[in-house]
Amino acid sequence: MRSVLRSCHLILPSLALLGAGSVAHALNVRVLVGSGPQLTVRVPVRPAASGLGGAPLGGASPLPLAAWTVGLSADGARLTLNGQDAGNAALYLPPAPGSVVEIAGKTYRGGVQLRAAAGQVQAINVVDVEDYVRSVVPAEMPTSWPGAALGAQAVIARTYVAAHVNPAAPYDTCATESCQVYPGVGAETPASDAAVAATRAQVVAYGGQPASTYFSADSGGYTASSAEVWGRGLPYLPAQSDPFSAGSPRAHWRLEVGAAKVAEVAARYRVQVGAVQSVVVTRSSPSGRPLEITLSGAAGTARIDGANAGGFIRSLGAAGTRVTLNSAALAAGGPLVVEGSGAGHGVGLSQYGALGLARQGYSHLYVLGFYYPGTSLSTLTGRAAGGAVLAGAGALPQPGTALALRPDGAL
Repeated sequence: MRSVLRSCHLILPSLALLGAGSVAHALNVRVLVGSGPQLTVRVPVRPAASGLGGAPLGGASPLPLAAWTVGLSADGARLTLNGQDAGNAALYLPPAPGSVVEIAGKTYRGGVQLRAAAGQVQAINVVDVEDYVRSVVPAEMPTSWPGAALGAQAVIARTYVAAHVNPAAPYDTCATESCQVYPGVGAETPASDAAVAATRAQVVAYGGQPASTYFSADSGGYTASSAEVWGRGLPYLPAQSDPFSAGSPRAHWRLEVGAAKVAEVAARYRVQVGAVQSVVVTRSSPSGRPLEITLSGAAGTARIDGANAGGFIRSLGAAGTRVTLNSAALAAGGPLVVEGSGAGHGVGLSQYGALGLARQGYSHLYVLGFYYPGTSLSTLTGRAAGGAVLAGAGALPQPGTALALRPDGAL
């Protein structure tokens, strides 16, 4: 019988052995899905009786999964497998057709790379980009929505990760809201799978590169420019009227914030005016979001401006930043009343706007053209030393062309 450590080396580090029989993929992406002092990983393993000539990964019969506890050596420089020193700082099980791995209790398609890094074990799922998008779309948008909305979400999810491909980094993206939510196989549904398949390899491009396809839940009737939210203007992320974002649960909302909370949040922005008596939007962006907020109190007056103005509003607990403020009750000990429309930063695609367009019969191409004006549709063909590789480009329908399109969005 083989030793535990020998089995570990056959399962994880041997790229030539476990990569045999795999097919070329357009693009594999590397997603950080777990990190901690130790992680439990379950990987496919051939039964000992089958030797090295057993069925390849992804065959008709799924291979059983073997569990390994991955930790760190005493000096933190190498990985351990079930308590035994693996002799390496990194171990790799490459993806193969149909292969899955289980990492920290979640199942992912593809393979896994394990790294010792900064006192942690990092688990990086290496997965075909299309399988990655199959998990992201249902995590970011209800799969009961029309196919055109789901298709648009699939394209921007694929574009997002393509823009973050960086061969020089240990991984391309993460699995949380800090990047895109990626829960693994458990999130997949037939509806979202169909949307991914229908848009296979499609990405939004600008200047021959993947565009920055930001999105939020609901623009509140007017998208925000990237310049007003983050101070970095991109021509295809303007402030523009968005009549399609209507009827969402956050179309209109109201929030009351006590004076103590207002003062506490203001202090985070280095504003201290004593007992707050007035909070007024003194300058707004073209999208109706605050660019300057003036606070007055017993100790004076101060302003919060630029991107910090929106940050202040969000820190109060507001769903979005397209708001009006009423501070009439503050001086008497009452709350600051915040009324607004929309949810999220408002830049780029509005998911409820995509829903509205889809319900009117427009295709995912029109959705993309409306929210990213001036961009084109390209094909993701692979990765290179400089990042993702795109091929071809076709103009997307623009905001002013709605009447020239058939209801199905065809050009």
